[in-house]
Amino acid sequence: MLEEILKSLRLPVVVAPMFLVSGPEMVIAACKAGLIGSFPAPNARTAADFDGWMAEIKAAVGGAPWAANLVTHASNPRLAEDLALVAKHKPPLVITALGSPKPAIEVVHGYGGLVFADVTTVALARKAAAVGADGLVCVSAGAGGHTGQLSPFAFVSALRQFFPGPVCVGGGIADGAGVLGAVASGADLVYMGTRFIAAEESRAAPAYKAMLADSSLDDLLVSAAVTGTPASWLIPSLRAAGYNLENLASPAARNYGGDVQKRWKDVWSAGQGLHAVTATEPLAVIADRLVAEYDDARAALDARSALFRRLPV
Repeated sequence: MLEEILKSLRLPVVVAPMFLVSGPEMVIAACKAGLIGSFPAPNARTAADFDGWMAEIKAAVGGAPWAANLVTHASNPRLAEDLALVAKHKPPLVITALGSPKPAIEVVHGYGGLVFADVTTVALARKAAAVGADGLVCVSAGAGGHTGQLSPFAFVSALRQFFPGPVCVGGGIADGAGVLGAVASGADLVYMGTRFIAAEESRAAPAYKAMLADSSLDDLLVSAAVTGTPASWLIPSLRAAGYNLENLASPAARNYGGDVQKRWKDVWSAGQGLHAVTATEPLAVIADRLVAEYDDARAALDARSALFRRLPV
């Protein structure tokens, strides 16, 4: 199934599911641009919304691959209901996050879909593989939102020592050259989130999009202060929300529900692909630019490789 998915794409890119940012508009635009669109189930505030969003996406994208992202952590009270709706609408990919992929596997495999587990460490990747995840999403250093600490290159290399299945990698990949580098490192797919937050189809607030275009890599801070899990934040948004940057205390327990919606609405996340965001523009335009960058990087790599082969051994 992965081979069929890859053959249907212009680039092996997943427009990453982003909390309060990704909606059906972005998923549909990504699929029509030849990428894989995805969204987190919690962005649909009710199960009825989730049902409607998936129906809308299926009707708009036809057979193009897309993904629903489910929080499988115990704090998600809607998981059983969401899984029932996944069985109804049959997204080709289901990406699990903040918990074991095990609750989703039987349901998704029942209709022939693939389950990818979002992991931040090799230990978590081993656990996900052991319970039957079809693929692994390596959330690496440089990722926005809940981020990882491992280099994407080291992470993919370590996983390839024991996992032969599909690997998707994300973390600071900002352009088409980065996509090529990730594929060369052994990844099958690439997660890109920050690059698309300022897309016209994004649900991010206009001020959020403007802050991305106005910020640099020096404006990022990784902190667990908002949810209890390390995440990469835009420093200007933390300041505007009243956080004391000199004393960012983490909550006593991880919290992915309740008023976390309000907190993520008031403080804005970004990854190390931030520097590539310069304006708000249609997702299709961003995708076209990524394809051109990828093609240019591939041609340059071919030329350099030919040069290296001429060097004496």
